[in-house]
Amino acid sequence: MSIFKKKQPAERVLPTHIAIIMDGNGRWAKKRALPRTAGHAAGSKTFKDIARYCNKIGLKYLTVYAFSTENWKRPQEEVNNIMKIFKEYLEDTKNFKDENIKLQFIGDRTVLDPEIQRLMQQSEDDSRNATGLHLNIAINYGGRDEIVHAVKNIVNSGVGVDDITEDMISQNLYTTGQPDPDFIIRPSGEYRLSNYLIWQSAYAEYWFSDILWPDFKTSDLDRAIDDFNKRNRRFGGV
Repeated sequence: MSIFKKKQPAERVLPTHIAIIMDGNGRWAKKRALPRTAGHAAGSKTFKDIARYCNKIGLKYLTVYAFSTENWKRPQEEVNNIMKIFKEYLEDTKNFKDENIKLQFIGDRTVLDPEIQRLMQQSEDDSRNATGLHLNIAINYGGRDEIVHAVKNIVNSGVGVDDITEDMISQNLYTTGQPDPDFIIRPSGEYRLSNYLIWQSAYAEYWFSDILWPDFKTSDLDRAIDDFNKRNRRFGGV
């Protein structure tokens, strides 16, 4: 038996900002001989469970990768199903007001269905004063696209090229005003960022797992946070 007492959840150091790449829905469905739509539905339930748990344990910021700028290349039926699930979630957010979760959507929403855009804005407005978890949902999001968007904003504001700074770029990202993620989790057995928060992740710690997203449990998140507590973060120092 180990002589070291396992840290209880209340004793752990929580990351300030966790980002998750919700990956593996399609493979989860395939393993069960189900349509990919079933995988996305199961993944949506996992997302809700994990978000609620993050709020319960006192996490300040959670960002989840829901739909990338590259995901439009998927079969139209699958894209339509993902948007249907997303719309259903938006329509249901009014039932979560008592959970004190502040919602924000990051990415280029201008190409989304107008009704979805309206529901996104309504969800943000309704949760604006929440003081619990700040939940970012990345929808039609790409890290490179975000940086281009930020640089265009800076140029359009009339700033000279020699006056552009790192802080200025950070202030023009979708996550302006938020701390960068210090912990990025990717389940499903893949080991890449996939164009996710590439500016903000400069000093993030990573945690990879073979677990497919619909099978990801709160106990897996606890295990990841325990591992985060073992990391020695030096930020380029000694």
